Amino acid sequence: MVNSNNSSILSASRERQNEILLLLKERGNASIAEITAQFAVSEMTVRRVLRKLVDAGLVIRTPGGAMAAPSGSMEKTFVERSRKMAGAKDALGRAAAKLVKEGETVLMDSGTTTQYIARYMAPHRDVTVITGSLAILEELAGSEGVRVQLTGGVYRRVSHDLSGTAMIDTLENIHSDKVFFGAAALSFHKGVMNYDSAMPRAFLRAGKQRILVLDSSKVGKEAVYRLCSVESCDLVITDNGVKPSDLIKLRKLTSVLVAE
Repeated sequence: MVNSNNSSILSASRERQNEILLLLKERGNASIAEITAQFAVSEMTVRRVLRKLVDAGLVIRTPGGAMAAPSGSMEKTFVERSRKMAGAKDALGRAAAKLVKEGETVLMDSGTTTQYIARYMAPHRDVTVITGSLAILEELAGSEGVRVQLTGGVYRRVSHDLSGTAMIDTLENIHSDKVFFGAAALSFHKGVMNYDSAMPRAFLRAGKQRILVLDSSKVGKEAVYRLCSVESCDLVITDNGVKPSDLIKLRKLTSVLVAE
């Protein structure tokens, strides 16, 4: 038997989510202070609702607020993203895994491309992988030579990973040999970009060598948030589908490895 009080609370929560989502769709964006004033609720309540809407792929967090996810840019589910460009990602994963040496500590983000790197790292020996990705943990669970350390944090269903202050606190105390990370786009004008601001810059500061791994379909494109400059990447790994003209531009900015 469902408790009537619990049922009322759940109903009110869903109603609040719908109200805030409607507001963002009408205005395009709003600050947390504006949403708080509009609905006479606490900032904590607004932040909690926004987290749920972000996890559902309906809104995108902005500094101090949020915006409705534009049509076509909404973050797809982890499974959907992992299937896109699977052949290219497999080649990227194989090439990236070859760069990891025995005895190294490697930090990996929770993108679908880094999952392929983990797949090819399973036979490695004496390697430590630090990640917030549960998909990477699953790939390496059977490896005897790779030790996996999770960052901690709150589970995000849409990306099958951990996020939040606990993750950031962990990153501040890490100095790995290599950082492997993906991105939603690489723009020659705006740099490396994502559709959300979830990846903290502390991630990029947590390693000696920063290695961007992304498939060729993302080169020359733009997303919503700038993560870093292309020049700040020590190496970019992409697949052989990259346009020759784009490859020339990339090599003027940083080192590039084309996975075959």
